Amino acid sequence: MNLPNFLTLLRVVLIPVLVLAWFIPSQYAGELSALIFVIAAFTDWLDGWLARRWKQESAFGAFLDPVADKLMVAAALVLLVDAFDSVLVTLSAIVIIGREIVVSALREWMSEIGQRAHVAVSWLGKVKTATQMLAITVCLALPVDETLLHPGLWILVIAALLTLWSMGTYLKAAWPHLSPSTTETD
Repeated sequence: MNLPNFLTLLRVVLIPVLVLAWFIPSQYAGELSALIFVIAAFTDWLDGWLARRWKQESAFGAFLDPVADKLMVAAALVLLVDAFDSVLVTLSAIVIIGREIVVSALREWMSEIGQRAHVAVSWLGKVKTATQMLAITVCLALPVDETLLHPGLWILVIAALLTLWSMGTYLKAAWPHLSPSTTETD
């Protein structure tokens, strides 16, 4: 166990803490939840940076890091779907969670056929992630506003659009290896 892996595990442990914080009967529940989410997002950046810098990259970390990220984002989105009761929030959450499932499966498949490099994390994926983190933080922190004036709502819609774009980019890169004319020797 090294510090980067500990930070990744901490992110998983923070998921039920985030959920409990969201439901505490306090006027500051949203702000507390947003703070917990920001801490988790920071550990996502920090664990990767430390693992590379200290040369402590591990198979366990490579496996758990993206899982922890996806679990934290999915948990926060489920909370927001329930709180906002908005078709835009619901559709954005479906797009974001659905993309994560598709791209994870795509990466696994591409890895199995020795083509993982074609679907490596891109700059667009990083921008998508940063936008999602900002959107979720704003939605958690600001009081739920069921009008179209909530700024977090629009950042979340932008994140969903970036999510679709990112997924399309990965699918396009993988398509030659997924199309029926591709043989197993490709």
